[in-house]
Amino acid sequence: MTLDPLPETDRTRHRRLRDQGSLDRADLNSILDAGFVCHLGVVIEGRPLVVPTVYGRDDRELYLHGSVASRSLSGATPVCVTVTHVDGLVLARSVFEHGVNYRSAMIHGEARKVTDPGEKLAGLRRLTDHATPGQWSYARSPSRKELAATTVLALSLEEASVKIRSGPPDDGDGPDAQLGLWAGTLPLTSVWGAPVAAPELPDETSVPQHIARREGTRYA
Repeated sequence: MTLDPLPETDRTRHRRLRDQGSLDRADLNSILDAGFVCHLGVVIEGRPLVVPTVYGRDDRELYLHGSVASRSLSGATPVCVTVTHVDGLVLARSVFEHGVNYRSAMIHGEARKVTDPGEKLAGLRRLTDHATPGQWSYARSPSRKELAATTVLALSLEEASVKIRSGPPDDGDGPDAQLGLWAGTLPLTSVWGAPVAAPELPDETSVPQHIARREGTRYA
């Protein structure tokens, strides 16, 4: 299925390094699906605040959650959410040409506080299964009291800026190439480790397959 391209707005227009920009909605979805921690930027009482939090998504919206006491989750206010994956260092022959291979998404919009109980529960399920697929069905569902203590925000994915940088340094055809210095990339990968049981867990309690099978797999 071909997805409609991301619209180019004044906030998402790529003014620098335009060749690294993308309007492909599939790139946005890929970046979001590769991680589960975002940074929520919001202005509170005239001061900027950036909060790391987990997220989940459907085809139209990003879901965030936190305590009802959190001022950053008040809703009905402009926000900016970012997700970034670092894939490695780009080490050139000159310091000026150094860089980073990365994938990033920046989403703009007005966050909407989810009040419908069904949508709130569905949003929390997306958050949970986005971080650990299968965990929502395995663990106990939230109680009414826990739901009341939790705020869920929804942010449209319609206004987003995507940038991707990959490949070697760009100074291979310049005068610095004659310096005799090493240049290249230093890849960075993260891998899920072996599950560690809670100390009070009975020995006979086995690790569920949806968790065990992630050991040794790559994150992001």
